[in-house]
Amino acid sequence: MENARDAAKQTMALVLAGGRGSRLKMLTDNRAKPAVYFGGKYRIIDFALSNCVNSGINRIGVVTQYKSHSLLRHLQSGWSFLRNQFNEFIDLLPAQQRVDEEHWYQGTADAVYQNIDIIKDHHPKYVLVLCGDHIYKMDYAALVLDHIRMGSPVTVACIPVERSKASALGVMKINEDNLITEFVEKPKDPAAMPGNPNMSLASMGIYVFDADFLYQVLDKDAVTEGSHRDFGMDIIPALVREKLVHAHDFSKSCIRNRGNKSIVYWRDVGTIDAYWEANMDIASVQPQLDVYDNNWPIWTATVQQPPAKYVQDINGTSSIVRNSVCSAGCIISGSSINQSLLFNCVRLHSNCFISESVILPFCIIHRGCRLTKVILDRGVELPRGLIIGENAEVDARRFYRSEGGVTLVTRQMLENLRKTEPAIFEDFDNYRAPFIPSY
Repeated sequence: MENARDAAKQTMALVLAGGRGSRLKMLTDNRAKPAVYFGGKYRIIDFALSNCVNSGINRIGVVTQYKSHSLLRHLQSGWSFLRNQFNEFIDLLPAQQRVDEEHWYQGTADAVYQNIDIIKDHHPKYVLVLCGDHIYKMDYAALVLDHIRMGSPVTVACIPVERSKASALGVMKINEDNLITEFVEKPKDPAAMPGNPNMSLASMGIYVFDADFLYQVLDKDAVTEGSHRDFGMDIIPALVREKLVHAHDFSKSCIRNRGNKSIVYWRDVGTIDAYWEANMDIASVQPQLDVYDNNWPIWTATVQQPPAKYVQDINGTSSIVRNSVCSAGCIISGSSINQSLLFNCVRLHSNCFISESVILPFCIIHRGCRLTKVILDRGVELPRGLIIGENAEVDARRFYRSEGGVTLVTRQMLENLRKTEPAIFEDFDNYRAPFIPSY
């Protein structure tokens, strides 16, 4: 049996980061889902990449496609510390129509297949295929060791999820030896776990393959008529029918919350409501996701900015901050912040009230604004006295309002609002900020 270090050294990771993430609505109009900001400081992809590095897997390919500029810029800025001379790298693999001139990546399996020559050049014994758009902390070396122990050429990481939410995932059944006996991608009526009718056993979109076996499978799939060229829809179900796929229980490799070892944390932040809820957890008194664990750090691009600053307004009123995250470069002037996240370089003017909100980088909120359960996209500048989150009908007309009552505001929405309700922006050009930094 190989140890964790040996298993990691023989593994190459492929992070699939090309998805649009359309359920995140306008947050992904100009960026891929893995590039969406999260947690006050990070991007979503940072969690999968940090898991790789912390697990000792330092040969990583990132497969990109949809609106990848923001993602590529982030990777170049924050993930260039791996050393090629030590056989460590993050290789950026954008869609280039490399196999033929007829299509880009057709599915997750095709995205790997079109880069198969690059993978072979590094001679891995195992290939770890990851989604770049989930939030979790996992020791991939423990996963690969479990794959080796079970002896199948394919292993799928799994986790119990609420049955009502399982229809967006791959759902499986397993036997007493963890062999997957049935696998259905995004079923309308997900199968329940034995003895637990409210839960389903779902795929995390994480696969370990014996490398030589993966090459054979992808070559076969590439010439199979009618295939979607997708792991969840084609590859895994076919291999399950051949009894070649085992399931790995995420609880065996999850990096636990130091304050509560019973928590097994994994989130698909694919909707506005799920994204908002996961960010709110970060701001809570005892978050389920422990980002303060120095033994398993979440790496990211660090923007050189001064510390956050809290000042009184011109009347001497002090700022009040409760259960919130305020990142570097923020300036808070005589305002109240409750259960919110402010990313870097947010400017909050006087007499504002911010509650249960996610404020992305370089936003400017002018005096007298009130925000409740709001997400402000990067670079949004709100005019004085704007109230969002207190009138559902008005918010739905002006912005995007989710089923859970979260209001998303983007720069384009504000431009549209300025045309339809110009009175809100009276004298705006005389006090607005001169520019928004490019990063």
